[in-house]
Amino acid sequence: MNAVERSAKDTPPEPGPVVQLNNVTKRFSSFEALRGVSFELKAGRALALVGESGCGKSTCANIISRTLSQTTGDVLLNGVEIPSPLKARDERAFRRNVQMIFQDPFSSLNPAFTVRHHIYRALKIHGHGANRADRNRKVLEILDWVGLESETTAPKYPHQLSGGQRQRVNIARALAVEPVVLLADEPTSMLDVSIRLDILELLSRVKRERQVAMLYITHDIATAYQVAEDMIVMFAGQMVEWGDSMEVLSDPRHPYTNLMLSAVPDPSSRFRANNSAEFLNEASRIRAMSHPYSEEVLQVGHNHFVRKMAPAA
Repeated sequence: MNAVERSAKDTPPEPGPVVQLNNVTKRFSSFEALRGVSFELKAGRALALVGESGCGKSTCANIISRTLSQTTGDVLLNGVEIPSPLKARDERAFRRNVQMIFQDPFSSLNPAFTVRHHIYRALKIHGHGANRADRNRKVLEILDWVGLESETTAPKYPHQLSGGQRQRVNIARALAVEPVVLLADEPTSMLDVSIRLDILELLSRVKRERQVAMLYITHDIATAYQVAEDMIVMFAGQMVEWGDSMEVLSDPRHPYTNLMLSAVPDPSSRFRANNSAEFLNEASRIRAMSHPYSEEVLQVGHNHFVRKMAPAA
């Protein structure tokens, strides 16, 4: 056996995906919300779903969380098909493994209860902590971990916190049950611009240090690479371009991806008025050409794929 063969033999196999979606579709009556969606979530990595409102991003998260059932296709957790609806005996174990961080940090916390109660209850329901004192200790530990001053934050009510602090509490509550999958649905869209980066950095730390498989949903293509190693650009329920985040952003091949990037402000260039009518006509043309579903996918890089568009009319 040569050195290369020994090295390959001694290298442990890469762990398999935590979550898999295989050719998933979702229909609401005659409306196709998802069309042939396939992707994987891996431990310690994040995948960004990027696209405009109504493109199917949140539908993917709801299908993974089993609040919706797919019409066709397979959804697997650690290689095992996830039933939908979940049976009562499987519900708690599944919720322990798969947690969500919601878009609205205000309505996702019950205003009648303290921060301590929200996290303590999650610990108790999912069997973490030997007793009350142990759970109270864990509440303080997780608040400190997400960047909140635990002793002063724990007794407060949600209305006494800023939006960014509330979102940190939501992240703490999700992490308290030690999930293997975290679904973050537009977690910064309702926060002040000044604190969005802090929350994105916290999510990156969560993924890296806790080895969580993360789905990061956003309409802001410019922030996706700050959290996610991989990216999928979605339009009209289908994946139009996907792969390594930096490769997709630096070398976009699908016109719709370019259209999204054109909306990102460039602080290095001076403002220049555009012909709005011309831009809107071009945007409409790209959207119309991107809408039909195509089975043909082109590989344009090592980890970079693009769906072929319909021919121009």
